[in-house]
Amino acid sequence: MMKMLGKMKEVQAKLKEAQDNLVNVRATGESGGGMVKAVANGKKQLVSLEIDKDIVNPGDKIMIQDLVVAAVNKALEEADAKAKEELKNTTQGLIPNIPGLDLSGLV
Repeated sequence: MMKMLGKMKEVQAKLKEAQDNLVNVRATGESGGGMVKAVANGKKQLVSLEIDKDIVNPGDKIMIQDLVVAAVNKALEEADAKAKEELKNTTQGLIPNIPGLDLSGLV
């Protein structure tokens, strides 16, 4: 029992470390053939946004907004997938494969 509790503390420490490191995970989403690029981190925060100067035209405001939304959503989806993979890699071998145990909610 004590060995199991020690293992759980180790798992908790590894999970905290992995969650803290998610700020360093980067994911990029593009839309409009690369005219809009968004970069998000593993904590699902937008880190940077690039808009090609060729599409910056006041008449294209709605199109630009749509492209930004699409790029940001793609970056956030990729960041979520990378964050889950990071947590999986960090806890590999520490947590037994228990059917129904889903740690994805920790991201």
